[in-house]
Amino acid sequence: MICRFKASLPNSKVFMREYEVKPEITLYEFHEFLLNDLSFSPDQMVIFRGRNAAGKIASEYGLFDMGDGAMDEVTVGDLLKKEENVLEYAFDLFKDRYIILSYLGEGEYMPRNSYPRLVAEKGRNPDQFIRGADDYDAYETALTGQSPVELPDEPSDEPVLDDGDSEDDE
Repeated sequence: MICRFKASLPNSKVFMREYEVKPEITLYEFHEFLLNDLSFSPDQMVIFRGRNAAGKIASEYGLFDMGDGAMDEVTVGDLLKKEENVLEYAFDLFKDRYIILSYLGEGEYMPRNSYPRLVAEKGRNPDQFIRGADDYDAYETALTGQSPVELPDEPSDEPVLDDGDSEDDE
């Protein structure tokens, strides 16, 4: 038996991938395959979130055990037994960006194929990191609850203290 998954991005009608994986593959092995297929950097934190039939997040599987099991301990078959047929592969935890992996059903095992494998694709790979300037002020305010200190726009009338390291002193 082979498990078929459709990958999509929220609010995107362009990106689509279909994957076939063996049910005994761990989420960590699936993660490594996705990194390679999507050309993502391997040095970032990621997480799989399992959704139940009601669409609610039922479990979280990280690189280390966060209570539901670590990626290298949990298999795709384990998730299907728990009826977590939709996964979120969160590749940018700070901006809550993820790929939705929906279970499509069983596929036919073909002994000459290597699994996991990509069987269909549409659109280009998503950018792992959003380009453009971040709003660091909003980020600092969210973390500390205080607005960041603003620097004056005009030069100050206060004298500048000499630290004695200038070339003119020689």
